[in-house]
Amino acid sequence: EDVPGVSARLLEAGHNLGPAGILLEMQQNGKPPRLMFSGDIGREGLPIIRDPVLPHDVDYLIMECTYGDRIHSSPEEAYEETQEVICGTLNGGGKVIIPAFAVGRTQTLVYYLHRMINEGRIPRVPVFVDSPLAINVTDIFRAHPECYDQEMREFLDDDPHGSALGFDLLTYTRSVPESKAINDVKGPAVIISASGMAEVGRILHHLRNNLHEPRNTILITSWMAPHTLGRRLVEGKKVVKIFGEKHQVRAKVACINGLSAHADQHDLLAYASATKHSLREVFLTHGEPDAAKALREKLLDAGINQVSYPEPGASFDL
Repeated sequence: EDVPGVSARLLEAGHNLGPAGILLEMQQNGKPPRLMFSGDIGREGLPIIRDPVLPHDVDYLIMECTYGDRIHSSPEEAYEETQEVICGTLNGGGKVIIPAFAVGRTQTLVYYLHRMINEGRIPRVPVFVDSPLAINVTDIFRAHPECYDQEMREFLDDDPHGSALGFDLLTYTRSVPESKAINDVKGPAVIISASGMAEVGRILHHLRNNLHEPRNTILITSWMAPHTLGRRLVEGKKVVKIFGEKHQVRAKVACINGLSAHADQHDLLAYASATKHSLREVFLTHGEPDAAKALREKLLDAGINQVSYPEPGASFDL
């Protein structure tokens, strides 16, 4: 719906497939103020998707600060670390079980596995994506190649399968019987399943069936909220409950922290600093107080003098 005197423009946010920040220009006497709402900001160099477009000539910036107190490993480092864990487990005869978010993380992992197999970095073993939602999301990724970055386009030009999210060793399983049949697979394999924090869904069955085997690895690729099964595995608990039953954790647990699609502290500083010369104020949102405090201090050090972390319901006159 049109709002008189206000125009909106969408800018690539880079966080996932097709997200955008919103730039509002509001007509007033003299120079109209420009307000940018960042949405979730992505990172440079993430696979598949394009990098975020940085703001410029913005007067007011409403910016997320989810990881305002953290520094991620680079995507290249994450790729190498993931390859090392997977290769070591498969060469030892084990299975790699990966709890993964259906949106974004699963598609990144499939692309990484495809690259690793093409490059001969890991053994050729069966790979399963066992999540109906993740499969539906992957279909959306496939339907929108216009959102891919240059790296992805070059990969597709060279790949014999013609799809970065599909290859000869990869099986997507929708039905319950197909999911159960994965249990009968002998020898090394990679199983990607939801939910990302290992709280519900098919991943629970795969964990229950594979936690007891020391050759296996549970690969954690995202932040795990407190009081989740994923967090208990990260914390090194030797006994966990699944479906109300206690299970011994004899499998290895490996954590990769560089796969996050969220901007870290360095990325957020770069985002705000890109329009530093025009900024009147930055409003930090979508972040815990510790993250906001740490980022605010960094922004002040960078010469951005007006930085707020509003309370819920607060209002401001621009």
